[in-house]
Amino acid sequence: MSEFIGHKCGIALIRLLKPLEYYAEKYGSYLWAINKLYLLMEKQHNRGQDGAGLVSIKFETLPGKEYVFRVRSNAREPIRDVFNRINVLIQDKLSGAGDPDIDWIKENLPFVGEVMLGHLRYGTFGANDISSVHPVLRRSNWKSKTLTLAGNFNLTNVDEIFKELQEKGQHPREYSDTITILENIGYYLDEQNHQLQKHFLDQGYTPQQAAAMIEQDLDLVDILKKASIHWDGGYALAGIIGHGDAFVIRDPWGIRPAYYYKDNEIVVVTSERPIIQTIFGVSKDKITELKPGHAIIIKRNGTTQEVMINKPKEKKSCSFERIYFSRGSDADIYHERKMLGRLLVPQVLEAIDYDIENTVFSYIPNTAESAFYGLVEGVREYLKQQKIDKILKLKEQDKLTREELDKVMSLQPRVEKTAIKDIKLRTFITQEADRADLVRHIYDITYGTVRPGKDNLVVIDDSIVRGTTLKQSILRILDMLHPKRIVVVSSAPQIRYPDCYGIDMADLENLIAFQAAIQLLNETGQHYITRQVYFKCKEQQNLPKEKVVNYVKDIYAPFTDEQISDKIAQLLKTDEIKAEVKIVFQKIENLHKAIPDHLGDWYFTGDFPTPGGNKVVNTAFINYIEGKKGRAY
Repeated sequence: MSEFIGHKCGIALIRLLKPLEYYAEKYGSYLWAINKLYLLMEKQHNRGQDGAGLVSIKFETLPGKEYVFRVRSNAREPIRDVFNRINVLIQDKLSGAGDPDIDWIKENLPFVGEVMLGHLRYGTFGANDISSVHPVLRRSNWKSKTLTLAGNFNLTNVDEIFKELQEKGQHPREYSDTITILENIGYYLDEQNHQLQKHFLDQGYTPQQAAAMIEQDLDLVDILKKASIHWDGGYALAGIIGHGDAFVIRDPWGIRPAYYYKDNEIVVVTSERPIIQTIFGVSKDKITELKPGHAIIIKRNGTTQEVMINKPKEKKSCSFERIYFSRGSDADIYHERKMLGRLLVPQVLEAIDYDIENTVFSYIPNTAESAFYGLVEGVREYLKQQKIDKILKLKEQDKLTREELDKVMSLQPRVEKTAIKDIKLRTFITQEADRADLVRHIYDITYGTVRPGKDNLVVIDDSIVRGTTLKQSILRILDMLHPKRIVVVSSAPQIRYPDCYGIDMADLENLIAFQAAIQLLNETGQHYITRQVYFKCKEQQNLPKEKVVNYVKDIYAPFTDEQISDKIAQLLKTDEIKAEVKIVFQKIENLHKAIPDHLGDWYFTGDFPTPGGNKVVNTAFINYIEGKKGRAY
């Protein structure tokens, strides 16, 4: 993607199903699970570089001995920092210990536990101090009341959940998504503990006996059902109770992803599938996608089951996961991205007036590469049919000579790597003019790949969100090759609406498609629509989210997709660019054709899967009109 947009986090959970000595004997190291968790996190580093954290729970510890170990980092390379710190702690304990046996290791080495949860954070909003890094922890002197959480999630109605906690008599120490959900689940965890304790004490058991029986009988399904019943948003949320029960719960719409694998040695849950395949050497069919509205529950005794927590809604899995965020090494994602490129061929051919002979095809590195392959394959298929028709026509006219045949067969799409991502800019330059000049050089070009004044240059990108890098860098530097026409192709449709489920696209005014629509309204004398939408949104401010309508759609309604694309091209083309500039976006119907199992398209269509989404987009529009900054939820 030419411009950076961040993702809201990744998770990795490991639960060992055998005693620790089993892994030390079979795999030669008592750190086997820690090493596996490192790989799971490192191979998901694309999901967040703002922070990383890990929590490990030890079983069968004696009173007075720590059983919850947590480390978090917001350093520049947080994953490496987390595991370096763990290694230092372990080596410090081992120094002078001689040749310790497994019992000493289990009792004395930090982080060498039976269940571990890792997290990668991308902060879409707010501060990036260490308190914002997951996993978060709610401690208690009772193991069955101790709770740690980490998630890939955003809720639109934290205010409602926060108010619920207050109505229950709580005084939350902080107003944030994560802490609110931690206390929300914690409330029902405490409630069930109290009920079970009373039950066992009434039967004559001692408090110590009751504590052990509570750990066995704790019903996570009941707790999660009660806690999550009013959650509105996208989430894949992982948690561990202090005594060892663990879970991962997914939202009813399947917005955020989660996959798991289980054998007789281990249960592992991650945000992406191919990393499990690679790290554990298992085939795709052995890995299960956690169903929407379900949770995988792993009890302290090792029993594992997938259970429905909330009734699944119409599945609206995030299509941006497939277009950009998830690793392209997943077999399905790779083919989907290629199909996105292939389906763009008719629009691209029209944009270059079908002049393939005088067109160079390229892409914006690095994640648009798969879509580029699909685009080129589609152009080759088009040329194949053209060649067949020409050969048959020549044969019919009795003009099929070797020379003519060679001329027909020689036409191929010209593929070049014209754009090269050159450097990662640092922000030590504070003057805006100097910073803008630096941004121009994010990309470099390969000289000599385009015939000046003669060739079209087609470059494909994953998506166009804000258009800033295109305007300030890519178009300018591609124009230095002196093409006749630059065609920028987006494998995603126009991004018209903010995201409220975990992607860093929160402000309407930053979206280039929104800017284009507003300008078109002004230019066509329809600026009154802007005011109408504002008043309609204001009228809904105090309505329950279930009754809110997305009136921001009215901003785009007067115009065709092509009109908005043309206006975007005008907004991105500066006076110094000599080449003609065209912008081609994916069609919504082709997006769904390429990615049929991930139909979440709210940022393109405004069709938010949860009621809170409509409230968020209307609030975002109100903020735009009133000049307020910050997210709308």
